[in-house]
Amino acid sequence: MQIHDYTYIFGIGLIVAFLDAYGIGANDVANSFATSVGSKSLKLWQACFIAIFTEFLGALLLGANTAETIRNNIIQLDQFKNKPEILMLAMVCALVGSSFWVLFATRFGWPVSTTHSIVGAIIGVGIASFGTNSVQWGWDGFGKIAASWFISPIVAGVVASVIYLITKFAILIHPNSLVRGLIAIPIYFGVTAAINAFYIVYKGSPGLNLSKQPLGVVVGSTFGVAGGIALFCIFFVIPYLRRLLVNEESLRWYHLFYIWNVPEQPKVEDSSKIVTDYAAHSSNIRKEHGEFAHKEEVKDQKSQEKEADIAEEPITPKPPTIIQRATRLVFHGALQDVVTYQGEHLIKVHESAPKYENKTEHLYSFLQVVTASLNSFAHGSNDVANAVGPLAAIYFVWSSATVPAAKTNVDIWILAFCGLAIDIGLVTYGYNVMRSLGNNITFHSPSRGFSMELGTSLTVLTASKIGLPVSTTHCITGATTAVGLCNGDLGAVNWRMIAWCFFSWMLTVPVAGGIAGLLFAFVANAPKLFL
Repeated sequence: MQIHDYTYIFGIGLIVAFLDAYGIGANDVANSFATSVGSKSLKLWQACFIAIFTEFLGALLLGANTAETIRNNIIQLDQFKNKPEILMLAMVCALVGSSFWVLFATRFGWPVSTTHSIVGAIIGVGIASFGTNSVQWGWDGFGKIAASWFISPIVAGVVASVIYLITKFAILIHPNSLVRGLIAIPIYFGVTAAINAFYIVYKGSPGLNLSKQPLGVVVGSTFGVAGGIALFCIFFVIPYLRRLLVNEESLRWYHLFYIWNVPEQPKVEDSSKIVTDYAAHSSNIRKEHGEFAHKEEVKDQKSQEKEADIAEEPITPKPPTIIQRATRLVFHGALQDVVTYQGEHLIKVHESAPKYENKTEHLYSFLQVVTASLNSFAHGSNDVANAVGPLAAIYFVWSSATVPAAKTNVDIWILAFCGLAIDIGLVTYGYNVMRSLGNNITFHSPSRGFSMELGTSLTVLTASKIGLPVSTTHCITGATTAVGLCNGDLGAVNWRMIAWCFFSWMLTVPVAGGIAGLLFAFVANAPKLFL
């Protein structure tokens, strides 16, 4: 093989890598924001807007380490040394198998592991090319990755439940929970900011060499960021929240940034409208009879009356312009209903979870935005490797005509390319899996969602630092289940959904591996393809 031979394989690799990253955004980013959207801390379009930046930056800044694990530590690349073009083909087939399964699962709202998918696909092409011995089954290869599938949900669950139980007993169940929550806000924000700053500086972007800074710089930067955020909370966030929730003044969100100069505002006429009713999920669950059917009948009647009124009007509405149609098409996925899209069977699940002071829960909606962003950043840093790793191998072979070594740099354009595809996948198609997760495992509230997200992000970021491609699906599922169990009632968890999650995880490796392996065997053995 010569340099830049088989350019068509490289071109196909770009397309299927984009599709795989698109599927990651559509399926896996729900792991980061489904809790925030389900608890009503964020609307879907707000979550999509935030994730566009956090997913992309996580992939761009911290995505290189796990990409090396996906690319180098699953199959033995040395076996392709004499025919590097076969490695290009193998990685293209792996991306086809992975993207097909992920997009298929997303179509039906199945939350599957994209890490499982690409690992299974690479194993499939490895076996199809050189047999079972080509796969690194030991701890340094598949063994460590497989172990993380079982360890990561347990670790994330333990961390999330500890965070939630501390919050529950120290604040939520206390008679003066709002006062205690206001006192704790700077601590929560400071700790969350410290975690984020530590991993960014300690792990660092390969291009910025942040990880090579002395330990004192790392520690100083971490505490500096945490202290700055805590001080901002003390002087701005707490006064704003105190006036909003305790004094019940009519404040706007932008008053937060100059709260000391905002004169006393009139009180809100209806105190129940100060914050969202975070405990009202059960009344939103659709049912086919009784009270819920009556609500749907009233809604239908109003719709019919509105249509009748419109029919009587002589004015014909103008058809939407091309720009309006294009805008609706682009943002269609970000405007879907994912909160009330739930099943009847969840009513008992939600009723089994105790509800806490609504204003206190509102404090954690602020925190949940931060933890969801951190979780999304962690997801971008870890799961972008599922598409980047194979594409990096394809590009290396195409540009050098050699098999990549154990340690080679991942070009930043590859990280950016796949990070962009993740963003597009979330905005256009992520609502499918958001609907499945949402409140479908257990009742979500801001305090619970905050604990789930922080526990997940800690687990994923730690794994990303050591180059371990854990499944964010596993981590958020473990964290969600553990926090649900902290309600003290087994009925507070939708075990049917948990069982389906595990079943879909079991299908992922053999299905993705089978598709990739069969495709590779068919193409590689076609007559006169590679002579």
